Amino acid sequence: MSQPFDAAQDMKDAPRTGGRQRPKDAATLILTRGAAGSTEVLMGRRAPGHVFMASKWVFPGGRIERADYTAASATDLPPQDAARLAREGNARRARALALTAVRETFEETGLMLAEPAPVASVAGPWREFRAAGALPDLSALSYVARAITPPGRTRRFDARFFMADAEALLHPEPTAGSGELDEIAWMPLSKARALDLPAITRFVLGEVAERLAQPKRPLPFVRMVRGAHHVEHQE
Repeated sequence: MSQPFDAAQDMKDAPRTGGRQRPKDAATLILTRGAAGSTEVLMGRRAPGHVFMASKWVFPGGRIERADYTAASATDLPPQDAARLAREGNARRARALALTAVRETFEETGLMLAEPAPVASVAGPWREFRAAGALPDLSALSYVARAITPPGRTRRFDARFFMADAEALLHPEPTAGSGELDEIAWMPLSKARALDLPAITRFVLGEVAERLAQPKRPLPFVRMVRGAHHVEHQE
């Protein structure tokens, strides 16, 4: 069953302000834990002072950075997910997006999706992984959704959503992270959907619930086409 998308709420989440911002590549990680029927998902609440989505509950994530193109990893993306992402650009950017999801999750929650692997040199935002003797575990990721912020917004993102099981984390509980999220918690899926969520987050939570039962379902791509929200499902 396809999840409904709340277009009206999406317009309220990020009102049109004019301008010609181009979407910036970004990535988000949805961490899950627990058995079917009692699955929990990691959520964080954005601090009230944020210009974009203030006080909303979201998944950890953010914009791609230059260092994400050259960072080392312990494993590669699953072939099918790498191929899907590569069709949207190229293999180098596909890998960088996966690394963005891992890095942003660490920065915002302190959680490392990684494997023990002493590293001689890891530059820039990846030095914490070197200190922990770890490298990102990209094989634990599944690419599950894509969404582009509508035009005319103050900030626009071409966001790719990944899922991973908490068993792939080096340690199971989040820390304070960078402070971008003022509260971080594991929540049952049913409770998470009752939070103050952006429309896209609510949509992806529904997709997560469906995907736990049907891992090979088509990937949804949410964007605005000729002034109207459109959800396309890609194999």
